[in-house]
Amino acid sequence: MGMLATQQLTEFLSAVADRPDGPAAQFAAVECAARALEAEVAVLVIDDCVVAALGVPAEQVRPEVLAEVAAGRRSTLMLAGTAYAVTGAPIGGQTPGVLVLGRTGPDFSAEDVCLLRGMARVLELSLQALTVVERERLQVEENDRLTDSLQERQRLFEHLTRIQRLIARRAPLQHILDAITAGAAELLDLELASLNLLEKDDPSVGSMVSSVGFPPDVLPRMKRVPLPSAGVAGLAVLGDELVMVEDYANSPIAIPEVVRSKMKAVMAVPVHENGEVVGCLTVGTSTGPREWDKPAQEVLRAFAEHVSLALTDARTLEAMNEAFHDSLTGLASRALFQARMERAFVTAEHENAGVAMLFVDLDRFKVVNDSLGHAAGDKLLIAVADRVRGCLRSADMAARLGGDEFAVLLPLTHGVDEAVPVARRILEAMREPFELGGKETFISCSIGVAYSVAGGHEAQELMVSADLAMYQAKKQGKDRFEIFEPALQAVFQAGLQLEADLRRAVVRHEFELRYQPIVHLRTGEITGLEALVRWQHPERGIIPPLDFIPLAEETGMIVPIGEWVLREACRQAAQWNLRRVGEKPLTVSVNLSAVQLDQADLPQRVASALEDSGLPAECLVIELTESLLVDHRPSTLHQLEQIKSLGARLAIDDFGTGYSSLAYLRRFPVDIIKIDKSFVDDVGDEPTAAALTLGIIQLGQALHLSTIAEGIEDLEQLNELTDGNCELGQGYYFAEPLTDDDMSELLFPAAGGSVGH
Repeated sequence: MGMLATQQLTEFLSAVADRPDGPAAQFAAVECAARALEAEVAVLVIDDCVVAALGVPAEQVRPEVLAEVAAGRRSTLMLAGTAYAVTGAPIGGQTPGVLVLGRTGPDFSAEDVCLLRGMARVLELSLQALTVVERERLQVEENDRLTDSLQERQRLFEHLTRIQRLIARRAPLQHILDAITAGAAELLDLELASLNLLEKDDPSVGSMVSSVGFPPDVLPRMKRVPLPSAGVAGLAVLGDELVMVEDYANSPIAIPEVVRSKMKAVMAVPVHENGEVVGCLTVGTSTGPREWDKPAQEVLRAFAEHVSLALTDARTLEAMNEAFHDSLTGLASRALFQARMERAFVTAEHENAGVAMLFVDLDRFKVVNDSLGHAAGDKLLIAVADRVRGCLRSADMAARLGGDEFAVLLPLTHGVDEAVPVARRILEAMREPFELGGKETFISCSIGVAYSVAGGHEAQELMVSADLAMYQAKKQGKDRFEIFEPALQAVFQAGLQLEADLRRAVVRHEFELRYQPIVHLRTGEITGLEALVRWQHPERGIIPPLDFIPLAEETGMIVPIGEWVLREACRQAAQWNLRRVGEKPLTVSVNLSAVQLDQADLPQRVASALEDSGLPAECLVIELTESLLVDHRPSTLHQLEQIKSLGARLAIDDFGTGYSSLAYLRRFPVDIIKIDKSFVDDVGDEPTAAALTLGIIQLGQALHLSTIAEGIEDLEQLNELTDGNCELGQGYYFAEPLTDDDMSELLFPAAGGSVGH
C-alpha cells in the first residue's frame, strides 16, 4: 500500500509538472486527485477563489466552506442537492489554498487523507516551481535587464525547465543537484561551481555535496567545514544573504585550498528549505577578477531556488515514506497499519468475512539491548522483522508499532482458527538462535491473537483486544500465544482500577506495616523482626502483598512504597530498641525489589533512613530474592557493596527455589540465607526434604552465614530444624505478622521478651 501511494504521488506530480502554466496545472491536479481517490467532486481554491472544479459548477461552491473541510471541521457537504463525504488538505506557500474531494461512496480513510495531504504538498511545490518558470518566461518575453539577449534568457529557461523535469520524474537527488551546479556554471560561463549543505547532525558545519571544476585533491578537505572557516560560503549561510568577492586571491576570507585551486572571483547565495538556510550555491572563475552584475546575481538566485525545490521535494517524499514504513525494519508503520486495518474491515463487510490480528512482543528484549548494546538490539529487530515476514501469507501484512512491538494483520479471515497457524509459525521462528556480534542469542516472543467479524469491532478495538491477549500470554509464562476472550477485558479494567487505587494509596498513606518475629530456635528469644507491608484499602480492606506488589513493581510505585517501608521499619525498630535496656538490640529485615535496586541513589536512601531514625546500621537487614541475584545487572554488585559499606547486612530470601548454580554466593557480600517455606513444609514428613534442608543449613555454616527457616508452623518442624542446627526461624508457630501495637505487647510483656516452644 505504501508503494502504491508513492506511485500515485509520482503520477500526480508528473501530471501537474507536465502542464505549461498555472491554470493547466491546477485543472490537472483536481483531475488526477479525483481519479486517485475515486472522488466524484474535486475543487481547488487558491487565494479564496475557485480556480478549478470537477463534478460541480464553480459558482456553486463557497470557498469559506471548503476551508472548514480542509481544517477538519466538516466531513460532509451538500452540493447541487447531493450529499458528499468530503475531505481536504491545505496548500501553503505564496499562494495558499485548499484542495477538497467529495464522493457519495464510503468515507475517506486515514490512508486517503495521508495521500491527499501528500498531493497538496506536491501541488504546492509544483505551483512554486511554475511561478519561478513563469517569471523567467515573462522576462524572456520582455527581454529585460536580467540578460542582454533573448537567446541567453531562453537558455536559462531551458535549464530551469530541465531541472524541473528531473524533480518531477523522481531522478536521484544527487543527479538533480549535480545538474543544478553544472547548469549554473555553464549559463554564467564559469569554470567553478559548488553546492554546500549543512550537516543534519551538526548545522554548525557544512560539506560540499556537488561541484564543478575543483581539483580532486581539494574535495576531501571540503567536508564538515565549520561555517566561520568556510569563507564566502560560510558568510552567505551565516548572514543569509548573497555574498560577492571580485578579487578572491586578495580577500581576507579566502580559503587557502580554494586559492590554490586558482579561484579569482566568487559569488555565493544561500539555499533555503522551508524558510531555513540549509546551505549555499557558489560560483567562481579562475580567469581573473570579475564584477558580478545584477543579471548574474539573478541567474544564481534562480538556480538556488531550484536547489530549494529539489531539497524540499526530496524531504517531503522521504517524510511520506517514513509515514508509511518503519525506517529500521522496512515494515509498515503504525499509521499505515491502522489505515490498512480500517480498510480491511470495509472489505470484510462486503465479503461477509472477518479480520484477525496478531500482537507480537519480544520477551527479554531489554536484556539483549542492555547487555549487547543498542546496535545489536537494532540488528535483532531487523532479523525479527525478516522472520515475521517469512511466516505470513501473501495477503497478510506486518508492521512495527514501536520498540520491540510488532503486529500482523490477517484480512478476510473466517474465524480465529485461521490465525493460529500463523502465530505458531512466528513462535517457532523466534525460537531459532540469532547471530549477534558473532554469538548465538536466543529470544522468544509472546503473541496475542484477536478476531472480529466485520461490524463487530472497530480497528482500534481489535488492536486493544490483541494487546490484552498478548499481556495474558506474558503472564502465562511467555513464549506462547493467547486468544482474546471477553473476560480479559474485565480483568484488564480491574487492573486499571487497582492501579489507580494504588497511586491514590501512595498519596493518601494507606499502607501499614506488620512485623513477624525472628526467633532463636534453641532459646525462643526474639532476635529480630521482618517488616511486611499491607495495604489498607478504604473499601476492600486489607490487600495482601502478592495482590499489589507485582503491580507496584510494574508501574514503578514500588519505589515510593519501598522507601516508606524502609523508613518506617527503621523508625519503629529504633523505638523498640530504646526500650530494651540491657538487652541485645533487635534487627529489622526489609525486602528490596529489583526495581528499587535499579535506583542509582538507593545507598543514599538507605543511609538517610538509618540516620533519620537513629537505628544502628548493623540492626538493618536488607532481604533480596535469590532470582534477583541470579539475574542481576552489572550495577547490582556495586549497589550492594555500597549498602554493605554502611554496616547493614544482606539476606537471601526464598533460598533454594530452583537455581542450580550457587556461584553468586561467592560474588555477593551475603550474611544470611533464608530457607524457603517449601522446604520447611515437608521437613517432618519427607526424608528428601529434610536432607535438602539439612544440606542448606550445612552450606550456610560452611560459608559462615546465618540461616533462618521461613514458615515454621508446628512443633515437629521446629524440632527437626533445631536438631539440624538451624539457628533462627519465623512462622505462624511463633506469631503471625503483627501490628506495631501487638508486636509491642509481645516484646514487652511483664515476664520478658521471648516466645516459648
